[in-house]
Amino acid sequence: MVNDSTTLYTVAPNASNETLITNSYETFTSVSTLLLDLSEDLNGKHRDIALAIHQLSELGVLLTARLLDREAPCLG
Repeated sequence: MVNDSTTLYTVAPNASNETLITNSYETFTSVSTLLLDLSEDLNGKHRDIALAIHQLSELGVLLTARLLDREAPCLG
């Protein structure tokens, strides 16, 4: 565990790959949802930027989902 007083967040050093991938996927999904919600309140250039960031976060969702399927496939 990091004892540096400037560290606010840390990742558990013993977290499994499945846990890390799953949490990454959920984080990307949350960012995508928040960006879509935000873009509804924006116009013009700011909306375009929010939607571009959303598109990049969706790419992260797809990449992480593929990795999760490979590393921890659902058996049910």
